[in-house]
Amino acid sequence: MLIVGLGNPGSDYANTRHNIGFMVLDAFIKRKAAIKLSSSSFKGELYKFQNHFLLKPSTYMNLSGESVVKVKNFYKIEDVVVIHDDLDLPFGTLRFKKGGGHGGHNGLKSIDAHISKEYIRVRLGIGKPEHKGEVVSYVLGEFSQEQLEKLPALIEHTCDSLDFLLTHSLEDTRAKYSIKVS
Repeated sequence: MLIVGLGNPGSDYANTRHNIGFMVLDAFIKRKAAIKLSSSSFKGELYKFQNHFLLKPSTYMNLSGESVVKVKNFYKIEDVVVIHDDLDLPFGTLRFKKGGGHGGHNGLKSIDAHISKEYIRVRLGIGKPEHKGEVVSYVLGEFSQEQLEKLPALIEHTCDSLDFLLTHSLEDTRAKYSIKVS
């Protein structure tokens, strides 16, 4: 299985809402004591534990698919899981689905174009700004203080769900780990 965390490279973006996929993957890499593989040809940081791969694309969000397709094809990986922020879900929500639309998410658009839409999505709600014109500054903005206090538990819960997904079905994972916030 290839598990991809979406985000933007660099310290300027490290604590932004758009990088929640990187945050989860960093925690999962640490949890699994995954070994970093060295190769610049994948356009990302690649880690391995058991027979699973963990990827943080080093391209910017809108080019994430370039990195994903390189790893997927090189290692002949069938199952891909993508962890990403979702504007359409309230902060703290955790949802799982396979396939579907990209909802305007540039990282998903890129991955869809490179490997098709048939991959599992781990959707982490980040909420949305009051005005549509503020979307870019919102996703590239940092979490509020209240959100920062809740973020570690959300990341830990999401890592638990990834552990479970490694040996269980998407349906079972969805039933056990989904979080609905109204």
